[in-house]
Amino acid sequence: MPSTLGSTLLAAAIEVAEAGMAAGELPIGAVVETGGEIIASAYTRDVSLGRRLVHADLLAMTAADEALGWRPRKHPLRLAVNLEPCLMCLGAAMALKVDEVYYGLESPADGGSAAVAARPVSADLPWYRPPVIVGGLRRDEVRDQFRRYCDRAPESGFRRWAATLAG
Repeated sequence: MPSTLGSTLLAAAIEVAEAGMAAGELPIGAVVETGGEIIASAYTRDVSLGRRLVHADLLAMTAADEALGWRPRKHPLRLAVNLEPCLMCLGAAMALKVDEVYYGLESPADGGSAAVAARPVSADLPWYRPPVIVGGLRRDEVRDQFRRYCDRAPESGFRRWAATLAG
């Protein structure tokens, strides 16, 4: 059952997010799985790298792409991230041919799930298609991560944004 697997993968992404928060980053973590094995994981690195395009899901997918290369895949490729992926990261998931995306908490300001799910498949690139997207798994746990982040993070744009997610 996908939601059981998704919940298990989300638990792993939540753990990665905890490591990121302990390192002073936003609590956003991602894992990539295939064939029952997590092949890549990452947390968002905006603060430590001082860059914007270092989202957890993008970093995890980049590592998975390096591990997989062009070889044919025997199993579906799955991405789990505790926060709803943005359009950039979902576009990367489509390029990597991720079959399923699982996330915990919706991100109304920048989440891209609705836009990507509505995207038509082109006959020119039939493999460049939206993955199956399942959200809301372990939502309360993720919301709690953002609350805890807000309790200790210094005042910043990141903290103000995180507060909107913490509810």
